[in-house]
Amino acid sequence: MNNQLRVYTRRNLKPNFFEGIFRRYSITSWIIGINIVFFLFVLLFIGISDAEIVFSFIALQPVAFFNGFFWTLLTSMFMHANFTHLFVNMISLFFIGSFVEKLIGRKRYFWLYMISGIFAGLLFVFLAYFFGNSDLGTRIFGSPLIYAVGASGAIFALGGLLAILTPKMRVYVFFIIPMQMWFAMIILLGVFWIASISWNLPIGNSAHFGGLLVGVIYGIYLRKKYPQKTAMLAKRFG
Repeated sequence: MNNQLRVYTRRNLKPNFFEGIFRRYSITSWIIGINIVFFLFVLLFIGISDAEIVFSFIALQPVAFFNGFFWTLLTSMFMHANFTHLFVNMISLFFIGSFVEKLIGRKRYFWLYMISGIFAGLLFVFLAYFFGNSDLGTRIFGSPLIYAVGASGAIFALGGLLAILTPKMRVYVFFIIPMQMWFAMIILLGVFWIASISWNLPIGNSAHFGGLLVGVIYGIYLRKKYPQKTAMLAKRFG
């Protein structure tokens, strides 16, 4: 009987080739890989076509979104403005994402990343479209004509989650300044927003805030649903 059970398990429950490849690497690794490949793929198209036309079909622009370019909510999450933008985001994702994925599991991590990225994009387009038509509005919320790309909204969600689950865990802001996680997320959001308002820099602050909000809400949900586990987690990394 046991032998028959083992044979059945090998035949029916063993993952196929593609499932095995998928499970071999973390979700974080897959997301980083997709970002890099997509960035290079878009660069190739820009090299043989008009850059503005290519970008208009990939980047998230509030005016274009309200004219039917809804798919850019997804494509913009996996595109970056330049190599530096890509490098900084992917390094941040590698360290923060790998840790969060181990804490909450592959499935929860994947859906948190996707939902927070989409919500961050939606908050950006709505605030920029309705409130970004003045100089001050543009500085605070962004212009409705600006193109937005990057994984920052989803990355801020991961940071927001850790700010609730492991608030006292030490991280290095800008890779050099040690801070507790909860304070680091406030400082990052504040510094970016102040820089944007002061020097009119094209930073997706409302997208950062939207992602952070999703992460914080999900962190509160997990803390209430699993109070003992999350308390042990906070104590271990405190």
